[in-house]
Amino acid sequence: MRIVLIGQAAFAQQVLDGLRERGHQVVAVYCPPDAAGGKPDPVKARALECDIPVFQHRSLKAPEAAREVADLDAELGVMAYVTQIVPPAVIDMPRHGSICFHPSLLPRYRGGTAIPWQIIRGETRTGVTVFWADAGIDTGPILLQKEATIGPDDTAGSLYYNTLFPLGVDVVLESVDLIAAARAPRIEQDESRATYDPLCRDEHAQVNWSLPVDEVYNLIRGCDPQPGAFAMRGPNKIRLYDARKVDLTGIAPGVLADIGEAGMVIGAAGGAIRIGRVRANGKKVTAAAAAAVVGLTVGERL
Repeated sequence: MRIVLIGQAAFAQQVLDGLRERGHQVVAVYCPPDAAGGKPDPVKARALECDIPVFQHRSLKAPEAAREVADLDAELGVMAYVTQIVPPAVIDMPRHGSICFHPSLLPRYRGGTAIPWQIIRGETRTGVTVFWADAGIDTGPILLQKEATIGPDDTAGSLYYNTLFPLGVDVVLESVDLIAAARAPRIEQDESRATYDPLCRDEHAQVNWSLPVDEVYNLIRGCDPQPGAFAMRGPNKIRLYDARKVDLTGIAPGVLADIGEAGMVIGAAGGAIRIGRVRANGKKVTAAAAAAVVGLTVGERL
């Protein structure tokens, strides 16, 4: 099939490699503009190695984007890890339309930060969905879904890279094969089950140590690595990473009970959490190193 690939990062690069291995012709790659002074996006670098045209628009709503896709005479658009808004003029241009990857079991957890929210809310099951893109946000008919497990100590980062990334690449490629074989379904999403969350930002990431320890733990690992759950120390934010629950009770919520090479232990309602690394003064370091730099002391309350 003649395919236009829209995406970025290593995920889109692996989809590109898989499409070519299966004999599909990727006629163009669309990815965001390069960051100033940064390395080229991995999917851009791979496309250029393969002599595939690369287009980088600040906005795919620009009229020339739709004209380019029309000139490419593509049969299918494949959206693999897309952060730009792709308008219907681009989505609908290929003969079979476009498909899109999403890291949840739609219609639950629509939105741009589905992985963090699933962990924050204590989910233990997740999955990936490939759906037929339309004008809505993650609302199109489902083509293929596969389930996965969220481990009790998974962070947003580990869940994506260790589980949903490889599973997602496989499901995207399987979806394209189904379309090529004219066996791809279009299953309408059940809107009565739909949920949508905003982008997970600092307004959602502040720790309330008086909450049950499981809720605090879910927030910290759901915000790891981005945006980084944080506790306040005076006017300063201390961001928390590499957390683990510890079998300790009787520590007042928010009280720093221990600082050692394994991390610092902070109380929450019904338990405690050990923090392995923190970001303070702009640098991510071990909790013990941060405590020395910032002056954290056992017994103080965050």
